[in-house]
Amino acid sequence: MKNNICLLLILFLFFGYSQTISQETNKKLISEKAITKGPQKGTLLIIGGAAQNIFYEKFKELIGGADKPIVVIPTAVSSKKLDKTFLNRHKESYHNKGFTNVTVLHTRDPKEANTEEFIKPLKTAKRVWFSGGRQWRHADSYLNTKAHDAFWEVLNRGGIIAGSSAGATIQGSYLARGDTKKNTIMMGDHEEGLAFISNVAIDQHLFARNRQFDLFEILDNKPELLGIGLDENTGIIVKGDVFTVFGESYVAIYDGTRWSAERDTIYQLPKGSKDFYVLKAGQQYNLRERKVTNIRQ
Repeated sequence: MKNNICLLLILFLFFGYSQTISQETNKKLISEKAITKGPQKGTLLIIGGAAQNIFYEKFKELIGGADKPIVVIPTAVSSKKLDKTFLNRHKESYHNKGFTNVTVLHTRDPKEANTEEFIKPLKTAKRVWFSGGRQWRHADSYLNTKAHDAFWEVLNRGGIIAGSSAGATIQGSYLARGDTKKNTIMMGDHEEGLAFISNVAIDQHLFARNRQFDLFEILDNKPELLGIGLDENTGIIVKGDVFTVFGESYVAIYDGTRWSAERDTIYQLPKGSKDFYVLKAGQQYNLRERKVTNIRQ
């Protein structure tokens, strides 16, 4: 009888301990999913639309010169425009910006994007630029294909992936304005991006189009996400888990805090707050820690 009681006690204690371990493991997995981080290799250049020459010059600097080969992906542009004539003109537009070695890569068919033949230009590529337009078109064509894997390989080789407007939003994990009907729907029929930055929603044309409060619709439903809003001709250069602001305007940060540069203080906001703060050129932010890193600048 005593042996049975001891056995039951041991089983009870073991079961309780296992449950505790299981709960702790689940909490850890959930918290890890909520971590925002950049690619551990390579660089991202993420621009809020209407990119002017300073960004093409910065891209040349980052890639090592105008003669370095680049792959340009115009897939986000309206289907009516993407004929052979348009693609040739698109290539020429990069020549006019001073780039001398340009490959245009495009498909509307994810089956084609999943072939070895299609991804040949990406096999050795180290420099990719995603166009503006509608970000769901990038997702429709490339998400979870061999091309998607090849984009990651570009970063793993220490390369750079850039994009403006739709080419910015597609680099996040949550696809803001991803609805096929209209771009004013924040949570639409496409919600998954290429996730070069994890656990983030990226919006663009922010102050130019008075969009600075739109990201709250997503964040109210998905509070684990970090929100980043980019104004026009303004962007971030992401290396590892830290980005630096570049350009003429501001980047808005939606991380549940309010940073006061004047008071050198970060304030925790109450739940449901519709507050954000802005960073200017040269200021830096740690994605993983979710805080400004050079506060005194």
